[in-house]
Amino acid sequence: MNRKPLAWLCALALAAPSTALFASENADEAEQLRQHIEQMQRQLLEMQERLDDLQAERDEERMARERVEARVEQVAETADQAAAEDEEGINVGGAVRFQYVFEDYNDTNKENNGTLELDTVRLNFDGTVGDVILSAEYRFYQYMNVIHHAWAGYDFSDTLQGQVGIHQVPFGVTPYNSHSFFFSSNYYLGLEDDYDFGVKLIHDDGPLNLQGAFYWNDELGGADGYYGFDGGDFPNNLNDRYSYDIVGVRAPGEGTFALPNEGAFDASIFNLRGAYTLGYGTDFTTELGASVQFGDVVDNAGNSNGSQSAYALHLNGNYGPWNLMLQATEYEYDMDNGSGRMAVGAYDFFDTIPAEATTYTANLAYSLPVNWGPISNLQFYNNYSLITDKSAGLEDTWMNVTGVSVTSGGLFTYIDLITAENQPFIGGSMDSPTDGGTNTRFNINFGYYF
Repeated sequence: MNRKPLAWLCALALAAPSTALFASENADEAEQLRQHIEQMQRQLLEMQERLDDLQAERDEERMARERVEARVEQVAETADQAAAEDEEGINVGGAVRFQYVFEDYNDTNKENNGTLELDTVRLNFDGTVGDVILSAEYRFYQYMNVIHHAWAGYDFSDTLQGQVGIHQVPFGVTPYNSHSFFFSSNYYLGLEDDYDFGVKLIHDDGPLNLQGAFYWNDELGGADGYYGFDGGDFPNNLNDRYSYDIVGVRAPGEGTFALPNEGAFDASIFNLRGAYTLGYGTDFTTELGASVQFGDVVDNAGNSNGSQSAYALHLNGNYGPWNLMLQATEYEYDMDNGSGRMAVGAYDFFDTIPAEATTYTANLAYSLPVNWGPISNLQFYNNYSLITDKSAGLEDTWMNVTGVSVTSGGLFTYIDLITAENQPFIGGSMDSPTDGGTNTRFNINFGYYF
């Protein structure tokens, strides 16, 4: 700090009284005044020194604070960088699932009081590398090993994402048109939780969700794939797949579960799905949507032997703890040979579906948070499916699933009572020309997810 102003002040203070001193006849008073002034000077100098010391302390405190702030900022930047590095990369997860089954239509099962069996072991790979999003899942069953999905994606903006690979077909209520382990009857037609190979764009902007996709073929490569036809013969693993796809045309008199003689595969499929959510951002929302699917069907040589189309209207409402799903769907495989029956494959199993039908689904669920030891949530549900107006004079299919799902940490359990008629995996087939009767299955599927 500059001391010159204080020095000048002291000098002036001395000068004025000195003049008076010379003019004064009282020398003692002048001497006392001089001493007083000198004392004031010393006090001023001492005050100046203290001010200088205080200023130095403040400067040191300021520098220390700046050093601390710089260190804090450095630590924060390091933490952000570490978090970003942690976020990038592939995370490995999966599940191991078991199930108990009791079937009233299976005498062996009833005699043994049901069956406890391994259901699925699966591995999931999800994450990012650079700006590329990656996701894949592989599943191991007792009777087959299959790819569930495998795709790479990129966020073009906050609202637009692209995906290429094997990913979920955008159709109807997504990701699932059901609450139970058994999905709806649409799943067994290839119209729920279906996965094929192609490209997809997703525009998700608040209440508006638009999706468009193009699929070259099914997840196994269709007619040209490694798992497709080989010299006109079906390989054993043509039906080793997670989601249902057509694999052939049923000739008159051909068995429901037989290998089809004529191949039929998805090819050049276009999907468009649009949905708008009323009440977006609240606890009471209603999603209204429409979906369309159309494309080609090819034989084992890759030549067109038909076309396909499907349309759906859906509602997915969340009203506090309640969830309501409604969907109406029409689909058709218009085959050149006029066949009214199509062969499908999944789960190492061939089955038959009508080439044309109308389906309805209605699902209601109630979610109840609880605090029962490890159990944190119960979801009670009833799911109903109806497939009617089938081609080839086939009888209607219906399925009703009443159940509850239990969340307890990493353990997730479905407890389902299924009653159905002409429903795959419930003692029947959609290919029945007669009333197949009502069958019942009690199923508990529980798995640990990691």
